[in-house]
Amino acid sequence: MAGEVDGSILAQRRGAERRAVASITKLMTALVVLDHADPGEIVTVTPEATGIGESTVSLRAGERLSVRDLLTATLVPSANDAATALALYVGDGSLDRFVALMNEKAEALGLRDTRFANPHGLDEAGHYSSARDAVRLLRAALRVPLVKTLAATKSATIAGGREVESTDDLLGSFAGFDGGKTGHTNDAGWSQVAAAHRAGVRVLVSVLGAPTEADRDLDLGALLRWALDQYRQIEAVNGDRRYAFVSVGYGRAPLGLVAGRAIVRPARVDRPLVERVVAPTSVSRPVRAGERLGEVRVLDGRRLVARAPLVAARGVEEPSFTSKVRWYATRTVHHLVGFVS
Repeated sequence: MAGEVDGSILAQRRGAERRAVASITKLMTALVVLDHADPGEIVTVTPEATGIGESTVSLRAGERLSVRDLLTATLVPSANDAATALALYVGDGSLDRFVALMNEKAEALGLRDTRFANPHGLDEAGHYSSARDAVRLLRAALRVPLVKTLAATKSATIAGGREVESTDDLLGSFAGFDGGKTGHTNDAGWSQVAAAHRAGVRVLVSVLGAPTEADRDLDLGALLRWALDQYRQIEAVNGDRRYAFVSVGYGRAPLGLVAGRAIVRPARVDRPLVERVVAPTSVSRPVRAGERLGEVRVLDGRRLVARAPLVAARGVEEPSFTSKVRWYATRTVHHLVGFVS
């Protein structure tokens, strides 16, 4: 589980354990397909694709569908035949060639506990990932606009008038749910990786190997709610506060430095923030109102939460000759009195 605002892992249990992940695999299938094919390209379904069992959209050999429609079938109802048709198309008729591309992509994304043996996720020796890698995979997938859209699609219509429904039970029932990918096989159990957002924060959660679909949904929802509760919106920078005072000389009141505008950012509820103000101790005149004279930074550990320039709260003119003489005279009398005392 990770907090997207700062990239940190909020909690994990056996996060790096290698295990079957079922159709979560299809997120990688979609990424590799879109690396090598345009959504508008047309795919002719081969007999090999129609022979894949379990979840399908009943593709027929010789049928022609767009890459977009096949991706929709792959990610929304989690169709194994659609995933296989795409893999054969991109792999020039070779599943092995496509799987090699999947593993190259996994390495490029830093998925250290992941190895693929097929494009659909059905149980097979040497096909595995981990809860931690599943979150990393979803993060990469949500950066791709079409995959992001399909991961949050409840239902759709594809070629042949096929109506497809999402396998994701949380879509439409969890506020701020961004979607994800479900999976289920005998080895993988009931699994899912998902993302949700609230008030500028997005969290990603994976649950692998739940004993039932209901258990998976319950655990996933509870984890998403808990993770989102670890963040709050704070006013990291106050627009009116005087962050520093600088001397302007000749006995005048110090000049206050302000940020000028408020900055609101999400921050962890369990970690204090550190504020760093950089400003001079004195400035020469004249000074314009709004002139930049410093900076404030707000940090969560090493992570920069917010930064803002500090500007003069008012203008300061160069004093007149008479004012300077009066100030020097006053200072001279003051020092004389001090000496006599």
